[in-house]
Parts: sequence; C-alpha cells; structure tokens
Amino acid sequence: MKQISEGVFQRNRLLYTKNLVIGTTHFQETILTDEGTEYRQWDARSSKLASAMLKGMKCPIKADSRVLYLGASHGYTPSYISDIARNGFIFAVEFAPRVMRDLIFVSEKRENIAPILADANKPETYYHYISPADIVYQDIAQKNQLEIFLKNTSLFLKDSGHGFLALKARSIDTTREPRKIYQEAKAELSKHMRIIEYRTLEPFQKDHCIFLCTKK
Repeated sequence: MKQISEGVFQRNRLLYTKNLVIGTTHFQETILTDEGTEYRQWDARSSKLASAMLKGMKCPIKADSRVLYLGASHGYTPSYISDIARNGFIFAVEFAPRVMRDLIFVSEKRENIAPILADANKPETYYHYISPADIVYQDIAQKNQLEIFLKNTSLFLKDSGHGFLALKARSIDTTREPRKIYQEAKAELSKHMRIIEYRTLEPFQKDHCIFLCTKK
C-alpha cells in the first residue's frame, strides 16, 4: 500500500483511506485489511475528488482539517474526507431533503461529520453554524456554481486555506463545448482566487473539471 497523500493510499490504480469506523461500510464499498489496518476502497467513478487525485492533483486535506463541504449529497465523498480528516471536522451542507436522510445515516456513524440542510447559495442562513474552514469543497450542479463557490470561500475560507471547485459543464450550458466553459470559468475564478491546479476528470467523470485554489 503506497501513501500518496496524508490519509490516502494507492494500490493498483485504486485509492483507499484508513477506515475511521472499523468494521463499518456505508456504500457497499470494498474493505481491504493490510498489516492489521482496515482500508476502504475509494471509487473514482463516484467521487470527483478521488478522480482528481488519480489524475495527479494534490490533496491539502490534513488529519486535523476543518472542512466545509457544499453539495454533500448522500455522503459518499464526505465519508472519505472523514477518514482523512479524522481529527478534524466536516460541515456537510446539502439542499435536497431526500438525500439528506442518507447523509444523516452516515454522520450517525462518524462523529466528525455534521449534516446541515441548507441552500449553499444562501450562506447567510448557516453562517452561525460554521467555523472558519481550512478547506472549502464544492460539488454543486447549478448554473451559478462559480458564484456560489466565491460566496462561500469569501465568508468561510481561512486566508491560508484551500478551495476545491468541482465544475459540471452541462449544468452551466448543455449546448456548448465543455472545454470552452472550463476556460471561461478559469478566467473568472482567477480574478478572485489564485488557481494552484486544474484537472479535467475524464475518463472517471464526464464533462467535469476541478480547480484547486487559494485566496489571493
């Protein structure tokens, strides 16, 4: 098992994290035990962060990181961030009540995840629940996803922190070439943030890219 980042390991082009809750799975993920340590397989087809890491993107999430996760959905990727930031905390914001139920089930097993039912486009509605974040991670399929990201990083991201923006081209415009949408988003994002890395996510995620950035 080769460690490629803090808390993230790789074997045969597959990613793994050390299971924070031994003996527990949430998504029928594969469990691997190696030298007495239990690992969960992290599927890049189900996680844009895992996709980005397999394509070489660095991951600044540390064991004690405080993470604001926007668009937490069922909790798949947040559960792996929970493994990585095992001594930190994840504020997991999700707007859809139908998937919040699944997110709550995950958080019941993982004490470092707090599910928050809220609209990420209105950060003022959860402002008082969130402490300054080392990481702001956003995976929201809305037309104004860049605007949402900038609102939240402005309010919550520490000056020394990092932001991940997973951009879905088809949610912005279904008729235009994704590459052009990425270029426009990159140009606009660079006006407000310093872009450290950028990756498209094929073949794992179609019509998606991800930006890793910091405050200017």
